[in-house]
Amino acid sequence: MNRDDFPILRQNIVYFDNGATTLKPQCVIDKMVDYYSNYTSNIHRGEYSFAHKTNEEYDGVREIVKNFIGASKNEEIIFTKGSTEALNMIVFGFFKNKLKEGDEVLINKAEHASNVLPWFVLQKDSSIKVKNIELDENYELTFENVKKSITPKTRVIAISHISNVVGDVRDVLEIGKLCLENDIYFVVDASQAVSHIEVNVLKSHISFLAFSGHKMMGPTGVGVLYGKYDLLCEMQPLEYGGGMNQAFSSDGSYELKTPPSRFEAGTPPIAEVIGLGEAIKYIMSIGVLNIHKHEMELKQYLVSEMEKIDNVILYNKHSKSGIVIFNLDHVFSQDTAIYLNHYNICVRAGNHCTKMLKDDLGIKNTCRVSMYLYNTKEDVDKLIEALRVSKNIFKVIL
Repeated sequence: MNRDDFPILRQNIVYFDNGATTLKPQCVIDKMVDYYSNYTSNIHRGEYSFAHKTNEEYDGVREIVKNFIGASKNEEIIFTKGSTEALNMIVFGFFKNKLKEGDEVLINKAEHASNVLPWFVLQKDSSIKVKNIELDENYELTFENVKKSITPKTRVIAISHISNVVGDVRDVLEIGKLCLENDIYFVVDASQAVSHIEVNVLKSHISFLAFSGHKMMGPTGVGVLYGKYDLLCEMQPLEYGGGMNQAFSSDGSYELKTPPSRFEAGTPPIAEVIGLGEAIKYIMSIGVLNIHKHEMELKQYLVSEMEKIDNVILYNKHSKSGIVIFNLDHVFSQDTAIYLNHYNICVRAGNHCTKMLKDDLGIKNTCRVSMYLYNTKEDVDKLIEALRVSKNIFKVIL
């Protein structure tokens, strides 16, 4: 699907590491080069033509993002350097001042470090309680387990929409309703979801949402924090400087701008934001439903072929996304990844920033295949053929 739009694929690689970062279509590259080549300027600071053009392009991306995730207004969209920064802003800019001793935050052992460590730090500093929602026998997070984990002290549920390891798609619509009914804040890490399935913050009653541009064919160094506007008005900035203040004086007084400008101090990643907007337009032109259908067809084919290979151990064949984690029997996952690289096949090996999942999975490291729209059945066939002859793995890598 649309492979010719991705210049890096001319290198004859099989790229299955889309959960880590995605490839970039030519239109995104061209959009950023256009900014650097034809109208480079800062935003909201100049009165010349280039500056006006930059303002229009940069500010226009808020509208694109708003429509893409179903938000109410442009002012609810804050540009960050990625999901990690967005989640830290949510925890330390909002919840640090909102939660009290004994309040509970529910996460789970399959969460990415960016949606774990900030909560752990806050727990250490403020005596809140961070608890894990139990995963089921497939290492997935079910609505039933979320529901039974709630207590009268639960104030926040913070989960990824799609796990970056197990690949399970969490029922954010029902979990969001549950949060609304119980007066619970709902924080969603949409990094693995936003360019693969429909994400709608209003339908899902999401309080805060975060995602990164580089995982959706956009540039690195840019991401999005969505928050309901009334919550953003309560949130404190973590950075102070130019562009986010209305006024300040020598007597120490100052006045901050309203959201979103309040949270975008200094010169933002202008080219990256413009590139992100182009990436979202590209995704919308294809349709996330079409992308998801394509991924699931490839995953089902991959799993069916992997099950025919004796020394392949599969861990998540039932999840409803294009992520497959596996190991070769008695082979360290990094060795498998090095072996596959000899065939120009790119996969991820390790704990995938989910270091608590080993408690349930029973193993620390796995190989991860994560698919996207430009992957093909031929890519899967190349991987399967390499795995079929993998009993000679150490003759290849040593």
